[in-house]
Amino acid sequence: MSKICQISGKTANNGNQVSHSNIKTKKIQNVNLHKKRIWSSKKNCWIKIKVSSKIIKSLHKVKI
Repeated sequence: MSKICQISGKTANNGNQVSHSNIKTKKIQNVNLHKKRIWSSKKNCWIKIKVSSKIIKSLHKVKI
């Protein structure tokens, strides 16, 4: 399963993990994904999707 938000398309981000001695190692920052069951008013049924937590907060703005 891929770690991509199905609504916004957010994916993982590359970054550095910095130690106390300032040694930098590569690190992947994954998206905070949740499996959510949402009522679709267009299809008149429940839909299971993987969405990020930021999209869950603004689902009333996104009309599915």
